[in-house]
Amino acid sequence: MIKGFRDFILRGNVIELAIAVVIGSAFTALVGAFTANIIDPVIASAGGIDAAGFGFLVRPGNDATFVDVGAVITAVVTFLITAAVVYFLFVVPMNRANARLRSLAAPHEPEEEPTPMDIALLTEMRDLLREISSRDARP
Repeated sequence: MIKGFRDFILRGNVIELAIAVVIGSAFTALVGAFTANIIDPVIASAGGIDAAGFGFLVRPGNDATFVDVGAVITAVVTFLITAAVVYFLFVVPMNRANARLRSLAAPHEPEEEPTPMDIALLTEMRDLLREISSRDARP
């Protein structure tokens, strides 16, 4: 049982997953800082001078009923940026590498070499001679 666990840990998938989690955490912090410091102020500026952001109050005068549409837009932008980076930096190169490895690992059938012209002519002459000799041998 311990050997199976050791094999599982050392297989490589777990190590790759751990690296992905660490990189994902760092990237999430980067995207969060980008959206909080660049995207949020731009979206909040659309809300007006006295607004707490881009949104509306369900009950005027009660700040607890503020529906923050800007936060939803920020979350969507964060998701799209994260998904795009993960796709273009990880998924596309990995798919290309896997395709290349599959093409290298696939058994290659040996291509038929074209028959040299002299052998093709000699074969044709032999077949014609057989045909002629078989016609002459008939009564």
